[in-house]
Amino acid sequence: MSVLSRVGQYELGRTLGEGTFAKVKYAKHVETGEAVAIKIIDKERILKRKMIKREISTMKLIKHPNVVHLKEVLASKKKVYIVLEFVDGCELFDKIVETGRMAEHEARKYFQQLIHAVDYCHSRGVYHRDLKPENLLLDSKGDLKISDFGLSALAQQRWEDGLLHTTCGTPNYVAPEVINEKGYDGAAADIWSCGVILYVLLAGFLPFDEFNTIELYKKIEGADFTFPSWFPDGAKNLVTRILDANPKTRMTMSEVLEDVWFKVDDIAANCGCDDVEVDGIDGVFSSGEESFVVESSRPALINAFEIISMSQGLDLSGLFKEQKSSMKSETRFTSKHPASEILLKMATFASALGFKTKSKNYKVKMRSEKPGRKGCLTVASEVFEVGPSLCMVDLRKTSGDTLEYREFQRELSVGLQDIVWTTEDDMGGSTS
Repeated sequence: MSVLSRVGQYELGRTLGEGTFAKVKYAKHVETGEAVAIKIIDKERILKRKMIKREISTMKLIKHPNVVHLKEVLASKKKVYIVLEFVDGCELFDKIVETGRMAEHEARKYFQQLIHAVDYCHSRGVYHRDLKPENLLLDSKGDLKISDFGLSALAQQRWEDGLLHTTCGTPNYVAPEVINEKGYDGAAADIWSCGVILYVLLAGFLPFDEFNTIELYKKIEGADFTFPSWFPDGAKNLVTRILDANPKTRMTMSEVLEDVWFKVDDIAANCGCDDVEVDGIDGVFSSGEESFVVESSRPALINAFEIISMSQGLDLSGLFKEQKSSMKSETRFTSKHPASEILLKMATFASALGFKTKSKNYKVKMRSEKPGRKGCLTVASEVFEVGPSLCMVDLRKTSGDTLEYREFQRELSVGLQDIVWTTEDDMGGSTS
């Protein structure tokens, strides 16, 4: 596989995700061929290095089949590279968007895997603090994997009162005591989030969902929610006891594990609970070595096997379409035009739509100058070479509202239709 750059024994490929201070890239080990995901963090842009150190330390403590596994940490003078298990599926969020509410047996399976993984984390003194469907990945076998421990806390971070005091998490999933800022038990707060997730899986929507933040917090603090008519009776009692606004009477993890509805067909995964040593990680932030990073000045080449793994089949016709595995954030198309021309065309059209653009290394970032429902919409794109005269373009929403992204995607598809590759079959289908 020819790629844009190489880090240590890993060849980097396409971008899987992107945030404010980091991006995640697909990679392969050059000797074993093992696929991994590498989180690349820019040291100079990290304002709170303690958060990154804590994330690494936390993940070194966790070794569970339902948690994304940390393989190793590399560093150069300017960047930190966190090598993670590659999960070849989608976010649980994507599945919810695609299918809506789930069948009872399917929702229970995911909830069981979530609870066993969170229980294991708690046994290691780790509290996730940002559990939500976007941070739960599904692999190709349909098994759940918890990811993103960036807001996690360790038991030793508790104050003298035995509680955590940092307000964090995603509002719709956060426990009421976290909002109150009077201190909270990390385990009880995680259990609340698990209860919200179970509700979403079975109902198809959030139990607490108000556009106005004050009204949202009022409902959360009062545990003010109702069940839809189709909600399974057995799960109602479980969710009601978990979404108890009083953390002292809220269902505990051991009680969840013994619940009658929960125990149906429950199979606890073998977590391989070996003792894991937490090495000092200060070295990754002081390394001056840069020699293991090799960069290229051409677009990344992508082979047929990678294309198949990214698409739903062998159709590379290039029509704009959202991938079923990434319903909320990803779009791809192919073009026979040069990469530089594609990027210029995208940047020009995005600017006409009111987006600020920034291009570098065959990538372009597009950020709306007008805030939307969830802040400013930001879209990242990257061009890959499929062959000497064919490129594939990958676009993904990195922040902002999903519906606004889809509208942007529709407008962009019209503006770029002269460079999108369309086969004779496609043209015939469009007129029928």
